[in-house]
Amino acid sequence: MNEGDARRRALVLGLDGVPWERLRAWAAAGELPNFAALIEEGAAGPLASTQPANTALAWPSIATGVRPDKHGIYAFYKLGTNYRHRVNTGEDVSQPALWELVSPSTVVNMPMTYPASPIDGRMVTGMMTPSRDEGFTHPPELAATIADRVPDYEIGLDWNEYRDRPGEFPDALASLVAARRELMNDFLADDWRLFFFVYTAPDRLQHLLWDEEILLDHYKQLDAVLGDAREAAADDDANLFVVSDHGFGPIEKNVHVNRVLADAGYLTPKSDTGTRSTLSRIGLTKERVLGTLDRFEIDVDELAKRLPDALVDRLAAGIPGENVRYDVAYDETTAFVHAQGTLYVNDTERFEQGIVPPGRIDALKTELTDALTRVRDPDTDERVLDVHDGDELFPTDDAAPDLVVEPREGYYVKPSLSETVFSDPGSHAADHRPEGIFLAEGPDIAADATPTDASVFDVAPTVLHSMGAAVPTTVDGRVLDELFAPDSSAAERSIETVDITGSDSGSRSDERTDGEDFSDVEERLRGLGYVE
Repeated sequence: MNEGDARRRALVLGLDGVPWERLRAWAAAGELPNFAALIEEGAAGPLASTQPANTALAWPSIATGVRPDKHGIYAFYKLGTNYRHRVNTGEDVSQPALWELVSPSTVVNMPMTYPASPIDGRMVTGMMTPSRDEGFTHPPELAATIADRVPDYEIGLDWNEYRDRPGEFPDALASLVAARRELMNDFLADDWRLFFFVYTAPDRLQHLLWDEEILLDHYKQLDAVLGDAREAAADDDANLFVVSDHGFGPIEKNVHVNRVLADAGYLTPKSDTGTRSTLSRIGLTKERVLGTLDRFEIDVDELAKRLPDALVDRLAAGIPGENVRYDVAYDETTAFVHAQGTLYVNDTERFEQGIVPPGRIDALKTELTDALTRVRDPDTDERVLDVHDGDELFPTDDAAPDLVVEPREGYYVKPSLSETVFSDPGSHAADHRPEGIFLAEGPDIAADATPTDASVFDVAPTVLHSMGAAVPTTVDGRVLDELFAPDSSAAERSIETVDITGSDSGSRSDERTDGEDFSDVEERLRGLGYVE
C-alpha cells in the first residue's frame, strides 16, 4: 500500500429521495446504463433512513455518521419551550461533517449547510438557504464566480408555484438540473480530495408528480449526471459513492395525528371565545384569509416581512385555524405532534405551559402508543401508523421527541389540526419511504458487493475509511468493510479512530439566525408538505 492509496479521493453523489426498488427495476430494464453498471459491477443495495425518514434529519446523519440525538436536528424547525419554532440551519448541526475532517473539500447543494462554514475548500449551500445575498458560499466571493460561470444556477424551485400547473414542472426542473450539472463538472476540474455534490430534484418532482413516464425521463437525466461523476472519479482514481437520504412512494391519504390526539382527549384545541368566536361564526379562518389575499394578488411573504414578528404571531393566534403552533390550548394539552411525526409530551420541565409531571411521562407514552397504533383506515380497516419510542431512537438527548409517529405505506402524517383524521392529499402525490439507495464503485470497491443492513449512519465512516482518514469515535454507524475488495488498501488497513469534540456551532446558532429572513424557505417547505 503506497501513500497515495492511503490518501484516496472520494466523490459522493447525493440524490434526494431515490427509491431502491424502482431504481433497480429501471436499471434492470436497460433504461439507466450508468446506474445499471454500478448495480451490476460495483456495490449496491438499499440504505435505511432515519426515523422519521426526513431530509432534515437524514442528510446531517449522512454527513456526520451520528444519530439525530447527537447532531441535534429532529425537523426543519427547532421547537421552543413556548411552542413556537425557528428554522434549523447548518449551525445547529453539533457534530463535524465529513468535509470538516478531510481537505480540501468541495461541498455543493447539501441541505442543512446554510450559512456556509469556513472549511478548507469550497462550499455552496443548499436547501434551507434563504437567499444568495450572504452566507451562500465559502469563500464569499465564490457566489460571484458561480453567477459568472453558471448564470442559470438556482438553489431550488418553489414547488408551490407549480401546484396548479404541474405539467410545467418537469421542464423547469430539467433546466435546474442541467445548470447544476454544469457547475458540478466545472468544480470537478478543480482541486479536491472530497467532492460531495447533492441533487434534490428527484425529491421535488416525486412530491408533485408520481408518474412512471415523467419520473423515468428525469432519472435518465440523473443517469447522465452519474455518467459524468463516474468519468471524473475514474480519471482521479477516486472511489465513487451514490447515496440517497430516503426513498419515495405514492400516498393515498393524509393522517392528521393531532386530530387523533384531540379526539382521544390528549390535545385541546383553542376554544372559540371572544374575538376568535366572532371570527369563527362568520367563517373567517386562516385559510380564508390567505385565500383572499391570494385573490387580490397580495404577496403574503412580503406582507409578513413588513410586520413585526409579535404582530404576526398575535394575528395568527387570534384567527381560528388548524395550525398546531397557534390553535392549541397548551395549558390543557398533554401531547402534540410538532412536525413530521415528532410527538412531544407537554411536560412541566420542558414547556412553559406544560401540565404533565415527569413521573407520568412513561405511562402516558404507553397510552399514546396504544391509541395511535389502533388508528385504522375506515375504508380498508388497515392499520395506518407505527410508533417508536424516542428514548430508544434518541437515547443521548433528553430534549428529543418523546415518540416518533411514522405512516405506513400509502399514508402521510400531517401535523395540522384538521377537523377529520383522514383527508385527501390533493396535489401531494407521493412522499418519503424508509429505504433509499447506496451504490459504489472504484479502485477499492469489490465487484458485486452488497452492503449488509446499511443505514445513513454508515456513509460517513465508510467514506472516511476509504480515504485513509480516521473515523470519529462518536459515530453511530460502521465502516461497510464488506464493500472493499480483498486486495485493496481500504481492506488491508485497520480502521483508525479519533476522538473529537462536537462542533460549537449550536451555541452560535441563535446569534446568526435571529436576524435572518427565512420566509421564502418556509414557503418552499410548506409546498413540500413539511409545515402547515
